[in-house]
Amino acid sequence: MKEEELDPQKVERARAAFASVPYAKFLGLRLGDIHQGQVSIHLDVRDELKHHQGVVHGGAIASLIDTASAFAVLTQIDVNERITTADLTIHYLRPITAGRMTATARVVRGGRRLFVLSIEVTNDTNVLVATAVTTYIKVS
Repeated sequence: MKEEELDPQKVERARAAFASVPYAKFLGLRLGDIHQGQVSIHLDVRDELKHHQGVVHGGAIASLIDTASAFAVLTQIDVNERITTADLTIHYLRPITAGRMTATARVVRGGRRLFVLSIEVTNDTNVLVATAVTTYIKVS
């Protein structure tokens, strides 16, 4: 099956939007691959992201997941439409203490107002460390 071509305007929108998010910069998120309905975002582990037991804080992983999800939805909506998170369920499978995490978010179903996504977070050796399901809703 042929992969649907992604509108270059939507790719540019995603890149520009990502570059303008102060929270993403603060966390150190880096935009990865952008495809129709699927985006990956990377985060290098550093001490500031760890809690007192030396593993990455769940909130940092949640932010990685939520950001990847938002940008996957951006590939599915019109340039003038806006979205926000409606819910997010995360399963933390393994602790992560070093290396790079990659969240790959994929739109499972997109409707007129709601989008359901599945997300996998892997470490730098491609081991699954977390999974998530989220729903986004159009607000415009």
